Amino acid sequence: MTARPRLVLASASPRRRDLLTGIGFTPDLVAPTDIDETEHAGELPRDLAVRLTLEKLSAAGHAGDFVLASDTVVGVGRRILPKTETEAKARTCLALLSGRNHRVFTGVAVRAPDGRVAHKLSTTRVAVKRLSAEEIDAYVASGEWQGKAGGYAIQGRFGAHIIQIIGSHTGVMGLPVYETRQLLVGLGYKP
Repeated sequence: MTARPRLVLASASPRRRDLLTGIGFTPDLVAPTDIDETEHAGELPRDLAVRLTLEKLSAAGHAGDFVLASDTVVGVGRRILPKTETEAKARTCLALLSGRNHRVFTGVAVRAPDGRVAHKLSTTRVAVKRLSAEEIDAYVASGEWQGKAGGYAIQGRFGAHIIQIIGSHTGVMGLPVYETRQLLVGLGYKP
């Protein structure tokens, strides 16, 4: 009897692991990749999300298993917002998002044990209320922005500032579960 191929999540994000598990696809192994996530000159947010997702999948290894990779990019127009590592960057991102619509692009890619690859891009439009200086200060003080694309986590305190979402709520959280399930099932994964 041959062993069933494992499901490998090529991401360190606990949120992605939880979302995947929540739809009944518990990863057998969490194996984050380490790639250069620097955007290329002139690269658009959607293109960056697709490129990084496919590069993470390529770097993941684990031949003979199902491997899933994902990346989320927040864009305001053609501008790519960073994953915020400092309070100053968080404040800059929050100021850009305040009172505007932006898009969240989350790529997801799966490689089957036989080497076939399939990928999708989730695009979600998010409208943020106009934020007061006090609201920005309070959110920055919460620390939820740390390491988050665009400087916020929709599933936390920032959700109270979201007026409207058109698209995938879980895509904004980091893993569009509908698309993810379609890719895994389509390539033959059985939980």
